[in-house]
Order: sequence, then structure tokens, then C-alpha cells
Amino acid sequence: MPSEHPFEQVESQRKLLVISPHFPPVNTPDMHRVRISLPHFCQHGWQPIVLAVAPDQVEGPLDPGLEDTLPEGLEVWRENALPIRWARRFGVGNLGIRAFWWLYRRGCRLIEEQRVSLNYFSTTVFTALPLGRLWKKRYGIPYVIDMQDPWIVEYRGSEHPSRREGSWKRSLAAGLHRTLEPWTMAEVDGILAVSEDYLDVLRHRYPRLCDVPAATLPFGFSEADFELLRAEPRPNRFFSPRRNGVLNGVYVGRGGRDMEPALRAIFGAFRKGLQQAPQLFGEVNLHFVGTDYAPPPGGTPTVAPVAEEMGLAGRVRESVQRIPYFEALQLLLDSDFLIVPGSDDPQYTASKIYPYVLAGKPLLCVFHERSSVVQLVRSTGCGRVVSFRSGEQDGLVERLLGEWTKLLESLGEEPPVRSGKLARYSGGELTRSQCQLFADVLARQT
Repeated sequence: MPSEHPFEQVESQRKLLVISPHFPPVNTPDMHRVRISLPHFCQHGWQPIVLAVAPDQVEGPLDPGLEDTLPEGLEVWRENALPIRWARRFGVGNLGIRAFWWLYRRGCRLIEEQRVSLNYFSTTVFTALPLGRLWKKRYGIPYVIDMQDPWIVEYRGSEHPSRREGSWKRSLAAGLHRTLEPWTMAEVDGILAVSEDYLDVLRHRYPRLCDVPAATLPFGFSEADFELLRAEPRPNRFFSPRRNGVLNGVYVGRGGRDMEPALRAIFGAFRKGLQQAPQLFGEVNLHFVGTDYAPPPGGTPTVAPVAEEMGLAGRVRESVQRIPYFEALQLLLDSDFLIVPGSDDPQYTASKIYPYVLAGKPLLCVFHERSSVVQLVRSTGCGRVVSFRSGEQDGLVERLLGEWTKLLESLGEEPPVRSGKLARYSGGELTRSQCQLFADVLARQT
């Protein structure tokens, strides 16, 4: 099913070079802002050209269905990279390093031949970001960076579950990032971030960014994804939906040690619910899917061990391997309710929250009080949220149990999502805000 937003070549539109090494059919979280924005750039005077890495050179799950969401006529250049099997022999697995030369060479050609006005990096492949400064030095083209995650991670509690290389590799990678980030930020012309905290950290670290155009924008949502899924349902390999007497609670997304406080609260409330209200909690099963970013056959459970420790091994099932995007959405639709644990990192914002909202299922979130998810859920009335402070334990389980009990008691009676209040988080609206930032950047170049 092709996108309903085909491109029309308009000579008067500015050319936007979008650098997104991960790109459909590759299924990674960091490409979704670009994917959802692409149908809307032309409406705001920008003709996007995507520069990506060929999917066979990327370590990550593939979902061919994602390509059906791209606009017809979109110009996408997919470049080569050092083969992973050879690069690994020298301790190099990073995609940005492996593809750097090919991305640079193709970017030069596109800038020269298509008269690109702006380079836009939307990726967590941080080692690709220095390309912006290289192209700026050679061609004078400004560049904007979308900070979806911190580049230099200083928050020790949020170590990502995929960061498990040996200590010498971690040290080498950390040193490389500490060198490349300041070099790249010294010339950046605009910054997007999913969290205001990310901007605050960068401005404190690099004071020049206080005078650089910036905007805080969450990931947007695309209702077209669910329309496509309802037209072409995907298989559910994890549980039987709508089975009499069984209530399936679902979470699809990463795990990790930083989510352990939220998980312990969830499992503590689950255990109390089984003891105090077995008529409600007695048939509940929880499914945690795709909790590790490591490519197959790697992956380490981070949810099931906590559940087992708390006596819930038979009630909580974890599958560490990531699954295709539309298969993940199918699990949300097949669930009886959705439960989303958050990080103990105050800066963490869950980009995946919008599919949970659009699924239209009863929703229970457990997030740090400073996470943007808390305000989103409360302001739109799209679910229930229990917030916690750093290090908080007392009372959290009881509050969570109370909200969970209300959710189970009202299954089938949840009010509809306040779609009017969600409109400002749509892909079209957030693309408009991106383009306003681009305009601000160009205005400063004159």
C-alpha cells in the first residue's frame, strides 16, 4: 500500500538532505521521526532527499512493510559500508564508522548536483554527525542535528542494554565520542531534541549553543500506520488474543537496568494484586517483547530475572529479540491492556508512546515525574500514569496497585482518547515545527 502523499517535483522548493543511516526497511527507533515527517516536508517548501546505508549493511531487524509508508517518488540514496564480518575482526562494529566514507562521498555529489540548502541529521548513529561540519567547511551548507538520545552519556543509571562491549572497547568508544561531539557542536547551526534536558546539558557544555536556533519536539504519530495494519494484519507469535478468562498485558520495547525501579513497582503491585484481588489479577499475564537491541542470536533478559526474583515467573514472559514494526503494532492491538515502564533517568522520553496511545487500549504508564510522557498522558487523558521520583519506593507500589485495579475494573469502559489534544503531536504538526526551525537557521545565514 503506497503512501497517500506522493511527491511532486517543485523547482521552487529548497532541497533538504536528510541523513538517516537507519532507514526502512531497517526497523530501528531512530528512523521514525524521519519516516513520519517525510510525507509533510513538501507542504512547507522542502524537497527531501534521504541519504541512508544499504539495509544489508545494517545490523538490525528488517520490516519490508515500513517501505509501504514512504511517499511515492521519494529520492533515497542507500550507500555501502565496510562489511560487518570483516570490520568486527578489527573491533569495529559502529555503522557510522563503517559507512563514513561512502556517506561523505555521496553527500558531496548530492550537494553539488542538487544544490542542497540544508543538511538534517536525524539519527542515533552519532559517528555520522561530523559529516555535517565537513560538508559545511567544503560547501558552506548549514546543518541541523536531531538529538534523540544523549551523544555523551553521563547518567550512569541509564546504561543501555546493548552497551556490553569489553571495557577497552567502551573506553575507546567513549574517547571517540568525547572528541567528536565538541568538534561537531562547534559549528552546528540548529538543534532539535526530544527532551528539554538534552538541550540544557548541551548548552551548559557548549555555551555557543545558547545562541543557536533550537526546539524541543517529541516524536510524532502517524495514524496511517494503523490504517495499513488493519488492512493487512500481522501474525501474533506470542499469545492468543481474546482467549476466554485470560487478560494479556503487553509492553513492546527495550528493557535495561534503568527500568528496574519501574519494573519492581509493577511486579510488586502485581504480586499484591494477586494476593488482595485474585478475581481481578488472577488471569493476568504480562508480555515483554523486544527488550534487547542486540542482533540475533544475542540478547540478555532484563525483565524476566526481576519477575522471577519476585515470584512471578509463571506470570511474566520476556522475549529479548526485537520484532518487525508492524508485528509490534499488532501485539498492541491484540492486547487487553498496555503497560509501559519508564527509565529512572529524568531525561528519558519514550518515543514509542504514541503507538500505545493510538492502539486505543487501556494504558498504564510508570514513569519518572520529570518525563514528558507524564504530562502527555495526563493532558490528553489517553491513559493512566503513575509517576515516581528518583529513589522513591515508599507508596509507589500502593499507588500503582490502585491505578491498575481501576483499569482492570473498567476494561471495556475506558473513555475514548481526546484526539483534539493529541493533534499537536501529529506527524504533520511536528514536521511544521521542524521546518520552522530550518527557516530560522537559514535566516541567520544571510
